[in-house]
Formats: sequence, C-alpha cells, structure tokens
Amino acid sequence: MLAKYKKVGKVLSVGLVAVLSLSLLAACGKKEEAKAPESKDTSAVVATYDGGTITANEFDLEQRVMKFLYPEYAQMMDMDDFKEYLVKQEVAYEYLSGKASEEAKTAGAKTATEQFDKMKASVKEDQWTEMLKAQNLTDQNIKDYMTRIMTVIKDKETGVTEDALKAEFEKNKDQFTTASVRHVLINFTDPKTQKERKKEDALKIAKEVKAKLDGGADFAEIAKKYSEDPGSAEKGGLYENTPVSTWVEAFKEAAKTLPLNKISDPVETEYGYHIMKVEARTEADYAKLTAEQKETLKSQLAAAEIDTFMQKDLEKIIKEVKLPKTEKKEEGTSGTEGTTGTGTGTEGTKTDESKTDSKGTDAKTDQGTGTTTDSKTEEGTSSK
Repeated sequence: MLAKYKKVGKVLSVGLVAVLSLSLLAACGKKEEAKAPESKDTSAVVATYDGGTITANEFDLEQRVMKFLYPEYAQMMDMDDFKEYLVKQEVAYEYLSGKASEEAKTAGAKTATEQFDKMKASVKEDQWTEMLKAQNLTDQNIKDYMTRIMTVIKDKETGVTEDALKAEFEKNKDQFTTASVRHVLINFTDPKTQKERKKEDALKIAKEVKAKLDGGADFAEIAKKYSEDPGSAEKGGLYENTPVSTWVEAFKEAAKTLPLNKISDPVETEYGYHIMKVEARTEADYAKLTAEQKETLKSQLAAAEIDTFMQKDLEKIIKEVKLPKTEKKEEGTSGTEGTTGTGTGTEGTKTDESKTDSKGTDAKTDQGTGTTTDSKTEEGTSSK
C-alpha cells in the first residue's frame, strides 16, 4: 500500500463539478507539447489483471487526463511510486466498471455527462480549447474518464441502505450543522511587528476585549478595531451560516456548544485567543436533510467501499505491473527519481473545500478558524 497517497485516491474517486472547475481554471496557461494520436494501440502492456490489461498508451492517456483535471498533481507524475499508484487505480476502475450493472452504467454515463457539461460551461471556450490542446485531448477523452469513475460510484451506491445513510449521518453531523459566529481574535503573533506574543500577553488583551464587550460595547465595532483575523475583522468578526466542520477543533466545539448571544470567555486555538458570540445555530437533523445532502452521504459511503476494495482486494486481481522506471536526472537538473511502491493505498495531498479567505498563509487559512479556501481542490468525495 502507498499509504501516503490514500487521500489522493479518495479525491479521485468521485467527480465533483466545482472541484474540477477550480482545478481547470488553475491550469489555464499551462501547456505541454501535444503528442500525435495513435491510430492503433500497439504499445507495450504495463499492467495485467484478471480480465484485462492496461497498455502504455492507455496509461499515457490516463495521465494526460489527470493533468488536465488536476494540474496540482502534474509534478508528482514524474515519481515512480505515484505512477504505480495511478496505474493500479486505473486497473481498479476498469475492473469495477466492467463488473457494474447496466443500471449503474446508464446512471454513471448520465451523471458524467451532466457534470462534464457544467464543468465545460464554467470555463471560457477559448481557454477550454487551449487546455485540451495542451494535453492532446478531446472532449470525449474527458467524458470517458468521468463516465468510468461515475459508473463505479453509482454501482456502489446501489447497495447503500437507509440505515447505512443514517449511520453515516451520525458520524458526520458537523458536516450539516451551521452557525453564525462573531469573534475577535488576539493572535499569538503580533500582526504589526510579526513578533511572537507570549500566551499570557495575548490572553491579557483578550480579557480586556471581553470586558469591553461585557460592558455593552458593540461587537462588530470591537471586532473591526481589535480583531487580528483578516478573514472576518472588516465584517465585524462575522462568519455567517458556516458549516462548523470547516473550523479548527476548539473553535468548532465552542460554536456548537456556546449559549446563543452570550459573550464567551477566551477560547484558545493554535491561532490565538478568541472572544466569541454565537448568533445563530442550525442543528443537523436527518429528517430535514435535502435529497442532495443524502446523495452526498451516499457518495461518501460508495467512496469508502471503493477505498476498501483498493486496500484489501485490488492486489488479488493484479497479476503484473511493468512500468518503465524514471531515468535518474543528473545533479543540477530538474526532475525526481521516484521509488517503486508496492500497493494501491490512497493518502496524500490535501483537498479543500469551499471556505473563507484570509491573508498571509500558504493554504489561505483564516487565522481565526482554520478554514481553508478551495483553490485547487480535488475530485473527491462529496464530503466537505
């Protein structure tokens, strides 16, 4: 198992339009030399499994589609172990889609077409054309890839029961609980001097802020004046109707449990001390879930089943993988010599989700809540 690619595998297991669109927009302007299309596939077999093979040309197409949809993985594709993971993932979806029911194949094709159309519509026509040209791809190449993925997802979804959905909901209530929270952050780093503050100094300032609020000062005005969270200060410290699952643990727990419209004591997170006021909270209730939210849960369960297959069963159906090794680059030149992995695990790069913005952090993380923006997120489970 390639444990470090575990999350990558989950990311690539379900097609999400918003995710793909963001990746595509990030890819604009990135071009590679186009390769001449093959009229007949006479290339070497690089993987053999029960019931089929993957050729070098098929794997090359898979990589080009991946680069098109997920440009953030392009550099990783020069690594031997990542290539091996990808070819085994291709085997998994080829094998599982071949075993899928006709109903799942029809539903998968329908869903893939709908998502493809929305994805293409989100990008300017000339940009779309240039991006396809850069990877020597056609619309049909992208549709075929998405259809294969969604066929497997739909096939696995057919076995999901109502009881399983309820159990998944109970494990992921935070995903559906929202809150409107105002807060003032006193950071552990002074934003003016960029010097580290002692915890006791940050706490002292936070207590002074709380005293002003307890004395009747307007929270929004205090937040604009004192809060050191650039993601919310100018909005009076407000995060409105936000899924609590997007926040760091301590902030999330406070948002879930604080009495409404009460000024909190300082809440410590890795960012600093927060004075919080929960203005509204919508508790999750399975009976009130929308059809779309239930589909999200169903997709999560389907993705988990696929992940289990990759971890426990895939090696049993793979007979041989023969990928050419990446040539070692001379010192001083670009490139990475990967090492060959032995499995199909799925854990690695991070995905994101749609979150609030902030300044001055590599992952665009709100300094008050740990929320990350969804620039360059991935094709992943419909979970947050």
